[in-house]
This record gives sequence, structure tokens and C-alpha cells, in this order.
Amino acid sequence: MKVTIYGAGAIGGWIGVRLAQAGCDVSVVARGDTLKAVQDNGLRLESAGSTATVPVRASSNPADLGVQDLVVVAVKAPAMAGVAQAIAPLLGPGTMVLTAMNGVPWWFFEGFGGALAGTRLSAVDPGGTIAQAIPGHHIIGCVVHASCSLNGPGHVKHHFGNKLIIGEPSGEKTARVQQLVALLGKAGFEAVLSEQIQKDAWYKLWGNMTVNPISAMTGATTDLIMGDPLVRGFVSAVMLEAREIGARIGIPIDQQPEDRHQVTAKLGAFKTSMLQDVEAGRPVELDALVTVVKELGGLTGVPTPFTDALLGLSRLHAKVRNLY
Repeated sequence: MKVTIYGAGAIGGWIGVRLAQAGCDVSVVARGDTLKAVQDNGLRLESAGSTATVPVRASSNPADLGVQDLVVVAVKAPAMAGVAQAIAPLLGPGTMVLTAMNGVPWWFFEGFGGALAGTRLSAVDPGGTIAQAIPGHHIIGCVVHASCSLNGPGHVKHHFGNKLIIGEPSGEKTARVQQLVALLGKAGFEAVLSEQIQKDAWYKLWGNMTVNPISAMTGATTDLIMGDPLVRGFVSAVMLEAREIGARIGIPIDQQPEDRHQVTAKLGAFKTSMLQDVEAGRPVELDALVTVVKELGGLTGVPTPFTDALLGLSRLHAKVRNLY
């Protein structure tokens, strides 16, 4: 299978190495230091005490790589508009586009949503340019449950977690998605075929839409956030708003915020991805995690005063640092 990783950061690099080890013909779209490192040294993955290196093709221009069987898009949401402008040479009629991204994706209401089916979310796809560049029939959703970081350009360190939940936006168990689950399993992932990929994306968002921006603003690790009763209470209030939105669009969550807090607390002194982005001077993906929830509140008639406060403060924090 011809596979291109679009965005060879921590998660993209991790998936790329594993797929190359499983026998896929892997290419990478990258820029700058990452491009040079991958061209010179291949992709490197440090996991469970050992380091693997795989040679891959790498280019900053997708046209150099040609039509692929699978494109894994593993960029932060702010970079997605640029991906949409350049991805066309990788897409043939049968190309699968696996979106390994955080937050609510632009294709969220493809094949789902009842009265909201087909709704374009301007928070994550203003003007609809992404949906136009990547037609819905290419999309397979992916929710990543793993922690990886970069030791350097093209050099990934895998910390914990190995689960990839994937599914068609329509929920259908198509032949292609079942084959992809099998391939990912062969590559060493705990690959799970979702009954409803939007629900899995929403459930992950339910936990990280609060802790991510709070950590970015304060510099606090998750143990400190969960350990402050006032902050923990604020997080719960935001989560209750998101839970009500989910219930109204057909993805109910049967847990209470406190149930999820107990899971988050087990991470210990964990540094969120958004805090890592702030420290590295990278744009933060607030729109896919928080702005979109405010938009969904408007669409479903759910008041979101706590979400609005979180968004306003975190957006202002990011703007002052030129990260939004």
C-alpha cells in the first residue's frame, strides 16, 4: 500500500514508522528541518527502550509523491487550510484520507447529525475550503489515544497509549475500513473499528477541550489543574455544557465530569499538547477544541457561558503571544 504521512510530527511520525515496518511504501510531506532530517536520516521512533529507523521518501511538494492509497493527515488544526490547498496530487478516486487530529473535524456532520446533517462548521472550515478540497467520500475518521513527543525533527518518542479508533463518518462497516483496521493491527496498533466515530471524537474532546487551554494559559500540568478545587469546578461546568450539546446532536455521554476527572488525574504531572505548543511558539488549535463547541451551542440552542469564558481568555492569551 502506498501511504503518505502529511505532517511528520509526533503522531504522524509514530504512525509512519509503524506502517513502514508493516511493509507499506511510506512517503512524508514535510518542510524545513523536518524535511531535511527525514531525507538524511529517515523517520526514527523511540519506543519501549529501543529505536527504529525507517527510510521513507520525503518532499515538501505532494506532486513529487503522486497518487496514494492512504493519506494520513496528522497536523494540528490551524495547519489544515494549507494542507487542503496542496493535497490534490495525492488523491485518486479510491484514496483514503485518515484524519488523525484532535478536536471536532471539518467533516463532523458527514453522514450524521439528524437535522444538522451536512452542516458546515465555520470554526474549523471557514468558507468550506477544506471540504471542497477533500471530498467526503475520501474521509475515514481516526481518534488517537496515545502520547508521543519529538526528540528532534523526524525523531519521535512514544510514551504511552497505542490505540487508534477509526471509522467511516457514516458509521458503515465498509470493506475498506475493515481492511484498514487489519493493516493497522498488523502494524502493531490497537486498532478499533468504531460504531460511530463522531462519538469517539466527541468523548475525547470532552476531556481535553478544558485541560488543554487551561494548561496553555497557566503553564500547569494536569495534576495541578485537577488538584485545584475551583479550577476543577470550572472544568466541570464547561463539560456539562458540552455534554448537553452532545445529547442534542445524538452523541450522549453517560458519565459525569467527575468520572472523567478521575481518569485525567491518573496522568499525573502530564504536560498537554497545547502547553507544549505554547512553549514551542507554535499556533494553538483552539478553534477545533473550543470555538467549535461555542458554535455547536448556538446551533443546538444550548447556552455556553462557561465555554465562552474559557474561549475568550485562552484566545486572548494566545493572541498576545501571536499563537492564534
